[in-house]
Amino acid sequence: MSTVQPNNPLHGLSLETILTRLVGHYGWDDLGEIIDIRCFNHEPSIKSSLKFLRKTPWARQKVEDLYLATEF
Repeated sequence: MSTVQPNNPLHGLSLETILTRLVGHYGWDDLGEIIDIRCFNHEPSIKSSLKFLRKTPWARQKVEDLYLATEF
């Protein structure tokens, strides 16, 4: 069964892609100011941030919301 999500703008985007684009656009310093979570402010890396975001729904939601609000 195929799951079609016509109203989901994040459909088809991995969390890694979203985070990589945000880091490329804002950089770690600005991203850490916008979303004040430790994984963005203390020795940030894509790998450690992904690990945290996958376990923490409220933080992942903030990242997804910022991605949707950002004009690339």
